[in-house]
Amino acid sequence: MPHVLIEHKVKDYAAWKVVFDDNADFRRSSGEKSFHIFRPNGNSNDLTLLFEWSSLKEAEKFYASLELKSAMQRAGVVEEPKIQFLTEAAKGTA
Repeated sequence: MPHVLIEHKVKDYAAWKVVFDDNADFRRSSGEKSFHIFRPNGNSNDLTLLFEWSSLKEAEKFYASLELKSAMQRAGVVEEPKIQFLTEAAKGTA
């Protein structure tokens, strides 16, 4: 399964999370399978997001969509996100 890694800053995490949650159906219908949200200690507005997608093609289409760009504006994303499309090379357990 392909993954997408995103890093971006938001104005206010709580406000961003409301918009993120409100768009869950759109993300799932676009092919998202799961997500993780990470924040560094001491700065809750710097986000690293990891998504699993059903296909790379669906992920690329979603991240190019006007709907996503609009949602990011409403959510208070304050700078251009860094987006990486990833293919899993290995997986393991401890």
